[in-house]
Amino acid sequence: MKEPYDPLKLCVYATVALLAWLLGPWAVLGFAALGFAGYWKARRAGLTRSKCLLRDTRLVLAYLGLIGLAALAAIIWW
Repeated sequence: MKEPYDPLKLCVYATVALLAWLLGPWAVLGFAALGFAGYWKARRAGLTRSKCLLRDTRLVLAYLGLIGLAALAAIIWW
C-alpha cells in the first residue's frame, strides 16, 4: 500500500514566511545568507545545475545575493 503524500514542504514554507514576517529584514538576510552559503559550497563541490527554478547555480547565487543586499538595505534604511 502506498503511503499518502506528506506536504512537509508546505509546513516549512509557512514557518519560513512566519519568521520573515515576525523578524522582518533580519530573517530575510539570514535565510538569504544561509542559502547563499549552501549554494556556494555546493558549487565549489561541482554542482552546476540546481532543482531551483533558475537552474544555473550562478543565477541562484546572484538571486540570493540580491535578496541579501535588499535585506541589508532595508535594515540600514529602517
